[in-house]
Amino acid sequence: MAGPVATALASLTLRGRCLVAAGLTLLLLGVLLGETPLVQVAVFVLALPLLSALAVARHRFRVAARRTVTPARVPRGGDAEVLLELSNAGRGTGGLWLLAETVPPELGPAPQFVVDRLPGGRAATLHYRVHGGRRGRHRLGPLRLRLVDPFGLVLRSVVGADTAPLVVVPRVVPLGPGGPGGGQGGGGSGARRSIAVHGEDDVSTRPYRQGDDLRKVHWRATARSGELMVRLEERPWRAQATLLLDTRTRAHLLARPTPADRRVPDALPPDSLEWLVEAAASIGTELIARGATVRVVTEAAELTGDRPGAGRGPEELLDLLATVTPSRLTGLGPGLGVLTRAAGEGPVVALLGAVGPDDAAELVRVRSGPAADLAVLVDVGSWAEADGARRRRPVGSAARAELTRQQEAAADLLRAAGWQVTVAGAGESVADAWARVVRPAAVPGGRW
Repeated sequence: MAGPVATALASLTLRGRCLVAAGLTLLLLGVLLGETPLVQVAVFVLALPLLSALAVARHRFRVAARRTVTPARVPRGGDAEVLLELSNAGRGTGGLWLLAETVPPELGPAPQFVVDRLPGGRAATLHYRVHGGRRGRHRLGPLRLRLVDPFGLVLRSVVGADTAPLVVVPRVVPLGPGGPGGGQGGGGSGARRSIAVHGEDDVSTRPYRQGDDLRKVHWRATARSGELMVRLEERPWRAQATLLLDTRTRAHLLARPTPADRRVPDALPPDSLEWLVEAAASIGTELIARGATVRVVTEAAELTGDRPGAGRGPEELLDLLATVTPSRLTGLGPGLGVLTRAAGEGPVVALLGAVGPDDAAELVRVRSGPAADLAVLVDVGSWAEADGARRRRPVGSAARAELTRQQEAAADLLRAAGWQVTVAGAGESVADAWARVVRPAAVPGGRW
C-alpha cells in the first residue's frame, strides 16, 4: 500500500500542497505553544490529503478509447471531425475524469473534456475538430486521463496507447486546358505508339534547341522555313510526364509559423516551397486525369513510396507530396541523373525556387530531347515582401535585385533551349501561372 500511496501523494495538486503546508504549520505552532486544539486541527488538515490519496490509489478503472477521423485525408487548410468513443471497461462507476487529447500543435489546440461518474460497461461519445494547418502524416492521441478526488487535492494521470492517423495533403486547384498530356497524346493504359514516318517530306520536325545533335538537322525543312529545324525520329513513347520539384532550403525563403499564424485563415501558402508543392499536386492531378503516368523527382531522388516507378492515382500522388520537406542540398545535380532516367521522352514540368544560370545550364544539358518542357520559377523575394515580419530572415534590396537578376538569366537560358517558362510571385494562384506557361499551345511535333 505504501507504493500507491506514495505515488498518489506525489501527485498532489496545488490545492493539496497548500493544505499540507498549512497543516504542518499548524502542527508546528501547536507543539511549540502547547495548544492541543491547534494540534487537533493540524491532524485533521493533514489527514484530508492522505485520505484523498488513499481513495485515488485504491480506485481501479479500465478505459478504452476509439477514434473515427472523418475524413482521414484532408487538404491543407481543411478541417476533420474526430469522434472519440470513451468506454468504461470496468465494473464500477468511474469518478471525475479529466480528459485531454494529444494533438500536434499544427492541427490546433488540444481538446479537453470532463466525464463524471461513467457507469461500468457504458460509453460516452465526445467530438472535436482539428485543422490541417501543415502538410504531413500526423497522429491523434494518445488520450491522457486525469482522475481527481472530490476535494481536488490529488491528481492521478494515466496515458493511453491508442492513436489514429490523419494525413494533411497539399491543396489541389483546378487548372485550365493546355499543357503536356504525357507525351504525344493520351493513353491512360500506357499503350505504346509511334510517330509515323512515311517519307522524307512527311518526317516530323521542330525548331532547333540549344544542345540538340547537329546530325539530326533536317536541311530540307530548314531551307523551306528559313529556320534551323531538327528531325523527330520515330521512337516509341509512353504516356508519361515527370515533375521536377525543387525542395532545396537555399532555394526558398521558408516561413516560421507563430501562434498568431494558426488563427489566420489559410488563404495562401505560407512560403514558396508550399506554393511549389501545391503546384506539383495540382499539375500532377491534372495530368493523371488526362491519362498520363506521373513521376515526381526532387533534387535528391525520385519520390516513389511503396510503388517505385509504377503508375499511381491522384490520392497516391498527394500522399507522396504530403511528406515533402526542405532538403539541405545546394544544387540540382544529384537529381538530374534520376530525372533523365525517369522522364525518358516524356515532357518535364520543372517547379523551381531561386535558381541561377548554372542551375538552368545543368537542366538544359540533360533535357535536350524532343518533348516540350515547361518551367515555373517562383519569385522567392516576393514572399518576403508580402509579409516580411513573419519570415525567418528579411531580404534586403540588394539581395532582392540579385535574386531577380539570377532568375531572369536562368529563365532566358531555358527559353533559348525551347522551354516554356513563367515566373510566379506571392499571391498568384497556381492556375494563373499554369495558364500563362501553357499559353503557346501550338508546338511542332504535336507534343501538347
